[in-house]
Amino acid sequence: MSVPAPSKPLDRLRPGTSAKAVRDVLVITRRNLVRIVRIPEALVISLVQPLVFVLLFAYLFAGSFALPGAGAGAYREYLMPGFFAQSIAFATTTNSSVSMANDLKSGMVDRFRSLPVSRGALLTGRTLADLVQNLVVIAVMIVCALIVGWRIHHGFLRAAAAFALLLCMGYALSWVGVLVGLSVRAPEAAASANMLWLFPLTFLSNAFVAPSTLPAVLRWAAEWNPLSATVQATRELFGNPGLAQTGAWPAQHPVAVSLTCSVVIALVARTLAVRRYRSAGA
Repeated sequence: MSVPAPSKPLDRLRPGTSAKAVRDVLVITRRNLVRIVRIPEALVISLVQPLVFVLLFAYLFAGSFALPGAGAGAYREYLMPGFFAQSIAFATTTNSSVSMANDLKSGMVDRFRSLPVSRGALLTGRTLADLVQNLVVIAVMIVCALIVGWRIHHGFLRAAAAFALLLCMGYALSWVGVLVGLSVRAPEAAASANMLWLFPLTFLSNAFVAPSTLPAVLRWAAEWNPLSATVQATRELFGNPGLAQTGAWPAQHPVAVSLTCSVVIALVARTLAVRRYRSAGA
């Protein structure tokens, strides 16, 4: 009499084909996009916050700053690449972490783990939905930036490359947000946890001030900040004015550094997030 083989937990089943894994990811992505449409308040807040910052700096604080040898409106163009990067970083990570924490708390993660779906489909679908949301954020910010006086000076193709760098950075940071969301116990803690590293990442960079004006230790941190490389690369691609650089290697090769950092951050964060996902709720 034959003994039936012990059944394996469904969360360990592997999909039969790569096509099925892609379908799983697309289904999860659609689910997250539908949730954004049904709860538009979150999208509206993620759009309003950067617009308020742009208007504040453009009309209240820009008069207190001036770029050497540039006109009165040059500081607004200097700021906009930093605002693009900051807005994407805040919107992406906060949305990713809070959504994942909600799924974990509501038991949705356990439900997906019990289904024969590809490993990591829930996480990849989450990050792809954030990528779509970033496109909306960028489109709205472009309109606002043009209103306050920001312009593109090096043509459409170079501008498209700059926005691609911003989206790559946002996608990498979305994996960090997913990891944070899987590591906390409550959605409320997810948003607060992100602030601990988002503020140093964005403000200890060249987004708003030149690293050359900072003390030695802070200057080194700002020069090697991945966000600084992305901001510097987009300034060069847009043709926006910048301040004197310190000669650090990342400032001399911002495009290569930005791409490399985005890839490394995405790979490391994804690996840790998938590992955490496999043990979450177990």
